[in-house]
Amino acid sequence: MLDFVGTRSALLVVCLAPLLANTACAGSLVAGPAGWGGGREGAPPAVSEASITRVSFTARADGRGYVVRLHADGRIGAYSVDRPSPEVVELVVFRARLAPDLRRDEAAGPVRSYRVVPADDRITFTFQLAPTPALQAQAYPDRDSDDLLLALTTAPAPSAPVAQAATGGGGGTAGAAVGQEHWRLDCVVIDAGHGGHDGGATYNGVREKDVALGIARRLGTLIQDRLGVRVVYTRSDDRFITLDERGRMANRSCGKLFISIHANAAGNESAHGAETYFLAPHRTASAREVMERENSVVALESDPGLYADFDAEGGIMRALAFSAYQQESQTLAALIQEELGGAAGRTSRGVKQAGFLVLWRASMPAVLVETGFVSNDDEARYLASAAGQEAIAGAIYRAVRAYKERYERDLRLSIRN
Repeated sequence: MLDFVGTRSALLVVCLAPLLANTACAGSLVAGPAGWGGGREGAPPAVSEASITRVSFTARADGRGYVVRLHADGRIGAYSVDRPSPEVVELVVFRARLAPDLRRDEAAGPVRSYRVVPADDRITFTFQLAPTPALQAQAYPDRDSDDLLLALTTAPAPSAPVAQAATGGGGGTAGAAVGQEHWRLDCVVIDAGHGGHDGGATYNGVREKDVALGIARRLGTLIQDRLGVRVVYTRSDDRFITLDERGRMANRSCGKLFISIHANAAGNESAHGAETYFLAPHRTASAREVMERENSVVALESDPGLYADFDAEGGIMRALAFSAYQQESQTLAALIQEELGGAAGRTSRGVKQAGFLVLWRASMPAVLVETGFVSNDDEARYLASAAGQEAIAGAIYRAVRAYKERYERDLRLSIRN
């Protein structure tokens, strides 16, 4: 798997969302003439959904960095962020073009210079940064316009006034503690699959949507009560939520983890066990079948066109497969599988990967847990029971606890260094 900026700890600072860091495509995006500084380079792509009209720079109100704004006259459907080195950030916008009268503001803040390189189906914005400790790059759509924002955020310095105000003075250690507090894993988004008129897989009198909601509620209670971490539910009752909205809810809540809970089904009634997925192209036929069944929910939605940019075999999917979150998602998936095979006593079907739409929109480490097979009579009874749901929720909780401990240990090391 790939590291982001060479360290796992750099992957752990996630709040503003959505960031899709694409380390796989960095070498293939530069096309046409390039050069640092002002002016436009190259020609706009032939096919576009939106035009980029301006690049501007604004200091954050809290003094913790700058925001680069890509002004757009339409929705930007897909983008990715790469950090090929500590002093370079590349923001790639897919299926967009440069406006003929593109306005390029002068670089400001931590950005020393930047270049804009259009290609056939994307535009690459490369920002050369001044050496800045603990600088984090996060891209997300503006809530009030079609613009795309790139936040270049720094943790408070050890001697910053905010650290002294929070502790009554006391120097560098206090400042590091404030930085650590700001970035700690403080919100987990729990997604109970299906709901409302979408019952999910239904066998042996057991509905997937009921199993998912029962486990989600129990898991949320454990995380809140035992870890003191805020929990956001995409649904807490029997209602239908689109796959697109589930991810957007996670992003709006500044979630640090996204866990989608489901139950499996198969034509073979003896199929049994639990498996956990992260977002990447599927490698097996069985993974493809699970993906297709879960993604088929879009047929029940009013606007399937929301997923036009998602192509499990195309460039967007390949970019996501190597995103900065993939390694952390796989780590969480492995921890969940280990716990499910432990005290929960589930047969482990392993960690797998596939192109789940519900994970695509969540811009944070994200996993989908298939807790068992409702098509298996024995497992259906187990999944429908309070004891079974409590055991599975407990296993996922222990995995989250272990992940949180690792996350915050690495974060402490990152701030200390």
